[in-house]
Amino acid sequence: MVGLTRTLSIARRRARSAGGDPAWARPALVALLAGTAVLYTWRLGASEWANSFYSAAVQAGASSWTAFFFGSSDAAGAITVDKTPAALWPMAISARLFGLNSWSILMPQAVMGVATVATVYAAVRRALAGTVPARVEAGAGLLAGAVLALTPVATLMFRFNNPDALLVLMLTVAAYALVRAQAEASTRWLVVCGACVGAGFLAKMMQAFLVLPAFGLVYLLAAPTPLRRRIWQSALAAAAMLAAAGWWVAIVALVPADARPYIGGTQGNSVLELALGYNGLGRLNGDEVGGLGNTDDDAGWGRLFGYATGGQISWLLPAALVLLVIGSWTLRSASRTDRVRASLGLWGGWLLVTGVVFSLMQGIFHQYYTVALAPAVAALAGLGTGLLWPRRRTVAGAATLAAVVAVTAAWSCAVLQRTPDWHPWLGPVVAVGGLVTAGVLLRAAYLPERVVAAAAVAVSLAGPAAYAQDTIASPRSGVIVTAGPSLASGAGLMRTGAGGGKQQDGTARQDRSGQPARGGREVLMRSSPPPSAELVALLNANADSYRWPAATLTSLNAAVYQLATRTPVMAIGGFNGTDPAPTLERFQQYVAHQQIHYFVDGGGMSSAGDGRPHGGSDAGRRIAEWVKTNFTVRTVGTAKVYDLTTPT
Repeated sequence: MVGLTRTLSIARRRARSAGGDPAWARPALVALLAGTAVLYTWRLGASEWANSFYSAAVQAGASSWTAFFFGSSDAAGAITVDKTPAALWPMAISARLFGLNSWSILMPQAVMGVATVATVYAAVRRALAGTVPARVEAGAGLLAGAVLALTPVATLMFRFNNPDALLVLMLTVAAYALVRAQAEASTRWLVVCGACVGAGFLAKMMQAFLVLPAFGLVYLLAAPTPLRRRIWQSALAAAAMLAAAGWWVAIVALVPADARPYIGGTQGNSVLELALGYNGLGRLNGDEVGGLGNTDDDAGWGRLFGYATGGQISWLLPAALVLLVIGSWTLRSASRTDRVRASLGLWGGWLLVTGVVFSLMQGIFHQYYTVALAPAVAALAGLGTGLLWPRRRTVAGAATLAAVVAVTAAWSCAVLQRTPDWHPWLGPVVAVGGLVTAGVLLRAAYLPERVVAAAAVAVSLAGPAAYAQDTIASPRSGVIVTAGPSLASGAGLMRTGAGGGKQQDGTARQDRSGQPARGGREVLMRSSPPPSAELVALLNANADSYRWPAATLTSLNAAVYQLATRTPVMAIGGFNGTDPAPTLERFQQYVAHQQIHYFVDGGGMSSAGDGRPHGGSDAGRRIAEWVKTNFTVRTVGTAKVYDLTTPT
C-alpha cells in the first residue's frame, strides 16, 4: 500500500510538471543543444591531430582490432597508451567510418559534449519537478545546461581527444541515474549508475571513483526505502561498477604478456600497477615511478582559482558554492527523502571531493583536468537558482540572488584582469552590469521576471562565454592545453591554449610552441618537429616488409612519425621514455629478425635519456647508445636516421 501511494504521488508530480510545461521550454532546449553543437563543432578540424599521442593510438586502432582492444600506440602492438582504452574506441570507430583526420577523431568528443549538456539539463529538471513552478524548473535546467556548455574548459575538452570527454559524460549519466534511483528507490537505475561509473574507470581509471563518496552517501541516506533494502541495492550497484570497470582489466591480466602490447606507464607490465600507481596514488602524492614525480608547485586551496586554472573552471565556482550552502540551509527541515536536497548533496559532494583532490594533489596536475568539475558547478547553479527564484520577492531570497550575481561579476572581472590587453572593455562592462543587475534583483518584485532573469544570466556568463569563443577561434594542439586567451606575465604574453600554463604567480612553464619549457622533469614531454617530406618518403619506402618501419624514443616522438607515415612506429620507453619496453635484449632480437628498419633521433627528447623523470627504466638510453654505436646514420631534415639493416 505504501509503495502504491508513493508511485501515485510520483505520477501526479510528473503529470503536473508535464501539464504545466511552458510553450517555450522545448524550443529553448532545442536551441540550447543546437547552439552547443555549433560551439563544439565550429572549425573542429582546425586543431591538427589535437593531442598527437592519442591520435596516433586512434590511427593504430583504426588499422588493427588488436590495437583497438588494447589501446596500443601502434598497430604492430609494441606498447599501449598510459590509460585504459575506452576513450579511444569511439574515435577509432569514427576514423574507420570516415577516414583518419582531425575531424573524424574529434567529432565523437563533440557529440559527447552535447549529450552531457542534455543530461545535466534533464537531471536538474527531474530533481526540481513538482517542487517549483514548471517555468522555473525549465529555466533552471536551461541555465545548468548553458553554464556547462560555456564553461571554457568544457568547450576545450569536448573539442579535444583526451579521455576526459568520455569520463565526464559517463559520470554525468551516472549522476542522472542516481537522481532517478533516489527519487524512486529504483534498483535498476542504481545499477545503471554503478555501471556508468565503471565505464568512466575504463576512460580515465581512478579519477572516476572520486564521485563515489557523494553518490554512495546520497542513496544510503536519502532513498525512500528501508535501510536494509538501500544496503543491498548499493551492493548490487557496486557489483555492476566492478563488472563494468573490471572486465577489460581481467581479460588483459589473463592474456600472456608476450601475446599483447606492453602496458604503458608501468614498470611491471601490469594494468593494476597502472591503475593504482601511475594513474592512482602517484597522482596524489607525486610518488609515481617513471612519471614526472612531485609537481605540486601550485598545490593548495587556491589552485582552482589560480592564475592559469581560474580561467578554465572558476567563473561560477563561487556562485555554485554559495548556492549549495544557501540551498542546503533552505531545505534543512525537509524530509530525509527530499529530492532537491538529495540532488544538492549529490552534485555538491561531487564538487567538493573532486575539488579538494584537485587542489591538494601533489602529482601530475594539468588545468584541463578541471573539466570533471564542470557538470557539478553547472547543476548547482541551476538547482540553487531554481530553488531560490520563487523566493526572489522575499528579502532573503532577493538579497541572496543579488549577492550571487554580484560575487560572480566581481570574480569574472578579477579573472579578466589577467588578460588586460584582450577585450579590455569586457571587464568594466561585466562590473557595471553586475552592480546594476544586483540592484535590480533587490527590486525584482517590481520588474518583469524575464528581464531580470536575462540580465542575471548575461552578466554571469559573459566572461566564460568570451573565453569559450576564444577557445574555438584559436586551434588547440599539443600535450598540455588550456582554454581562453593569452595570459600576461613578466615575460610578456603567452597563449595558455598552446600548452597550459603558468604557476599561480604567472611564471611561464612552457614555450610558445605548445610544449613545456626545457629544463627539469618536463623536458621529456617535448616531441620531435614535424618530419620533412624526404623523411616521410624514406620511412614509407618498403614499409610493408617490416613490422615497425621505424622506432624512436618516447610516444610523443613516435606519434609524429606515425601520423605522417600512417605506418607503425615503435615508441621506445612509452610516453615518458621510462618504461622498460622493449628491453635492450628484446630490441636486439627485433633488429636481428629484421622487424625494425630505422631508428629515428628526431631531436625532441635527449636521445641519451638525460633528466628522465622520477626514476623508471633506462632501457631507452641503452637502446639509443647501442644503435649509435653499431649502425650507420644519415641526416634527413632535422632528424638523424639510423638504418638498422646496415651495421657500421
